[in-house]
Amino acid sequence: MLAPVSPWYVHAVQRFAAGPAQALPAPTRMEWSTHPGLGPGAETLGRDLCRKRVLELGCGSGRNVAHLAKHHQARAIGVDLVGLQVRRARSHYGHIAGATFAAGHALHHLQAASHTFDAIYSVFGAVGLVAPELLLAAISRRLGPGGVLAFSVPHPARAGRHPSTDDRPREDYVTMPDHRRLPIARWEFDARRWGAHLTRNGLRITSVLELRHPRRDPWPTTLLITARKR
Repeated sequence: MLAPVSPWYVHAVQRFAAGPAQALPAPTRMEWSTHPGLGPGAETLGRDLCRKRVLELGCGSGRNVAHLAKHHQARAIGVDLVGLQVRRARSHYGHIAGATFAAGHALHHLQAASHTFDAIYSVFGAVGLVAPELLLAAISRRLGPGGVLAFSVPHPARAGRHPSTDDRPREDYVTMPDHRRLPIARWEFDARRWGAHLTRNGLRITSVLELRHPRRDPWPTTLLITARKR
């Protein structure tokens, strides 16, 4: 029997087929939610990112990496599990100085890294999709003293849902560009449970934001958490 195709690969194939592989200008804003302009921007990672090492876990199309490199002069690296996504990111933003893209599993990339980072972030990326007890420990080891971790995840109370009551993942769905919904496993914690996991790994929460579009969403749709290495 053939193994099922990864939903993330299917998503990348459809995205890659939909748009031409051409250089694009860097976005003028960093986004943390699915609604452009909602919530904070790059300031979440720190006031001055010039020459700082910044790592995105699950970079997708590379938009945020491109923004950080172009508009904040950060040394920004984006890692994505799907090589096709990395190819797409490079075709769009590989021309931007300071923007680098690599294919690989977020956990393996952190374990293999030979240096620390000033900031690590995830926008609907690896955080929440990789076992927290493994990923947060690896992130903590790769953050320098005072380094920032910021991540946005689907809000556990979106659409009337409820946060997980234990540390196990549960079934969720990701919507493809062609509107199909494919199953995935996701850890859906509230801020308190995320805080407990972060504390165990030497990270202290500094900010919790619940984001929702004021006209479209009756429930918060995005949970944005910022923490700092002790």
